[in-house]
Amino acid sequence: MKEIIKNRFRSVLSLVLVAAMVLMFAACGQNQEPETPENTQNQQETVEKSFTFEVTDLDGTKKEFEVKYDAEKTVGEALIEKNLISGTEGDYGLMVDTVNGIRYDYNEDGAYWAFYINGEYAMTGVDATEITDGAVYSFVATKA
Repeated sequence: MKEIIKNRFRSVLSLVLVAAMVLMFAACGQNQEPETPENTQNQQETVEKSFTFEVTDLDGTKKEFEVKYDAEKTVGEALIEKNLISGTEGDYGLMVDTVNGIRYDYNEDGAYWAFYINGEYAMTGVDATEITDGAVYSFVATKA
């Protein structure tokens, strides 16, 4: 009889130990956030992307920058954030007058900054242009 009680006790003890281990493993997995669209979006926002930014002044001097960003922005927002452009807001958006520290004012010197996307004259303003990863955006000083 004692042998039967010992065997049952061992069986119950084994079951309790197995159940405790299962609960411990389950609790360890609960520390991770479940994957939701919000979590996935946050992970995507931290993915670093980049584009090339080229500046050509009136003398023909050309400088190139690699602009890295980690969120959805317009080209203008990214360049302003990096202190590469500035200007004034007008009826048609941002009027860029300073690029890489060089200022041109059409009313004063007849020169302005022309915005290009992948070598073609842009049909949108810099502040309305969504960034395409790997694209080349340029400002070229132009004299009228």
